Formats: sequence, structure tokens, C-alpha cells
Amino acid sequence: MNFLSIIVFYSFIMNIAGLAVMGIDKSRAKRHVWRIPEATLFLVSLLGGSIGTWGGMYLFRHKTKHWYFVIGMPVIGMFHMALAGYVFFRFFG
Repeated sequence: MNFLSIIVFYSFIMNIAGLAVMGIDKSRAKRHVWRIPEATLFLVSLLGGSIGTWGGMYLFRHKTKHWYFVIGMPVIGMFHMALAGYVFFRFFG
């Protein structure tokens, strides 16, 4: 596997994880059981799952009334896209 393949695979896995944690947390919220901490949701996003986490917010209608999620997830996503663009053009362009 080359470096680009590893980055794409990592990004795919992290975004699936981001989508999953939002779905799991929403399910737990409905059942009034132990929840995933908001810090963990942001950590998954910061580690590369921002698009999945952001998509999960709207797919599951979860955390959409919290301004720090509504603004924070897209900002983290834009940072990741800018970083990906920089890495791609710096090393592959």
C-alpha cells in the first residue's frame, strides 16, 4: 500500500466511525442510558471523522440544536479538507 491509499483508507474508517458514534449516541439518548461524552464525539471528528460526524448529526437529527456542534463540525471538516488539499498538492501534485 502506498501513502495515499493509507490516508484514504484511514479517512474512510474514521468517517464511518464518526457516523456510527452519532447514531449510537442518538439511540442511547432515546433509551435514556449512558451516553457517549461530547468530548469523544469531537475527538472522533478531530481525528479525521468530521464528515461522518457531521453527516450523522443530520441523518440522525442529533446535536443539531447545539451551536458548538452546528458550527464546530463543519469548521473541523473544512480544516481537514484544506489539510488534505495541502498534502495532496505538496506531495503528489
